[in-house]
Amino acid sequence: MTAMSKERDRSQDPYPSRLPEERWLPRQDKAVWSQWRPDAPLTAQQADQFDRDGFLILKDVFSEEEVEALKAESSSLRGGERDLMEGSVVTEPGSDEVRTIFKLPEQSSLFNRLARDRRVAGIASFLLGDDVYVHQSRLNYKPGFTGKEFYWHSDFETWHAEDGMPRMRAVSASLLLTDNDALNGPLMLMPGSHKHFIACAGETPDDNHKSSLKKQEVGVPSHEALTKLAATHGITPATGKAGTLVFFDCNTMHGSNGNITPFARSNAFFVFNALSNRLEAPFGARKARPDFLADRSEPKAIEIATGELA
Repeated sequence: MTAMSKERDRSQDPYPSRLPEERWLPRQDKAVWSQWRPDAPLTAQQADQFDRDGFLILKDVFSEEEVEALKAESSSLRGGERDLMEGSVVTEPGSDEVRTIFKLPEQSSLFNRLARDRRVAGIASFLLGDDVYVHQSRLNYKPGFTGKEFYWHSDFETWHAEDGMPRMRAVSASLLLTDNDALNGPLMLMPGSHKHFIACAGETPDDNHKSSLKKQEVGVPSHEALTKLAATHGITPATGKAGTLVFFDCNTMHGSNGNITPFARSNAFFVFNALSNRLEAPFGARKARPDFLADRSEPKAIEIATGELA
């Protein structure tokens, strides 16, 4: 591809980023793609809330037995009892503490079943108005005393620039596997921020993921932009007991503080992308990120499963 064709492609991109200067762009995609109906996996009020805020916090979705089984599976994956896929584990900056484990459905039958559950994938499919597949999955750990922060960012900015996700038609589901409270570095979200796209300044370095997975410094908004977003929308912590389920739009601004309490924080994430929104070439990087960060295979629709987790 010539430099001229790259220039023409970028001019047609509704969400250009990694620019010489930061820009604010209006969202051009829906947040909720389905019309509500009585058999929907969410109430009409919940669908409206997601559309307004860009996230939804659901309590008591899973039974106590299901949550305990998932917690045990999480501990097993993190504890070195499994042979994990090469490259799927990221450690904390400056230590060997596990920060993230990717590719959950491929490495755990229980998490594979969770990814297909109606209470997770069914809600994602309803919000996106399409069949869905798992774009990315991971276990995020924030150990007590030393767990580092995840800086403010829009996932879509990275997925668009570095993975080639064309439109804002993806959603994350985060299942709390430990109690998340205001003290141990919970996920924080800016309600309504999903309606603005912050096109970030700066070029994407080659193999940016090798450093950004430990500490993200490229593709993040300026302090001025974050101050304006927070002043306009406020900040909501996604707190709750283990088993709480948080859905948030791909463009919702979010982050989390470091954890200096003795109490570890652990969450499982599944990113669902609409089947019609399959990845293209990256919009703001010279090459795509590895497959464990963005599934570039021919996407197959998830077959939604019902009933309790086996």
